[in-house]
Amino acid sequence: MHELSLVMSIIEISEAKAREHRAVSIRTIKVRLGEFTSVAREALAFSFEVARRGTLAEHATLEIEDVPLVVRCAACGSVARPAGDICLLCLDCGLPLRVISGEELQIEYIELD
Repeated sequence: MHELSLVMSIIEISEAKAREHRAVSIRTIKVRLGEFTSVAREALAFSFEVARRGTLAEHATLEIEDVPLVVRCAACGSVARPAGDICLLCLDCGLPLRVISGEELQIEYIELD
């Protein structure tokens, strides 16, 4: 389960920021999670519960913002949210689509005490 290693990295980054600001603990970590990642939201949340023990984030809350997959056609400019099976070809002109959101896995903010 690669979610555990991702969460451990998120906590490490958050702890570094907390120490930089001389915080005694981390209250909240908010992450943006794109629909077009291979990260399972539930596994990320579960891994956080396990990984936070013994860290500055031990009593922290993990907030996860889901970011939908949105694509744009470079040729005709059509912007859409793919429905059902993901097809990365434009329904209007048949050319390849470019992902403009939905690949994110980033820390949005960290609340410190």
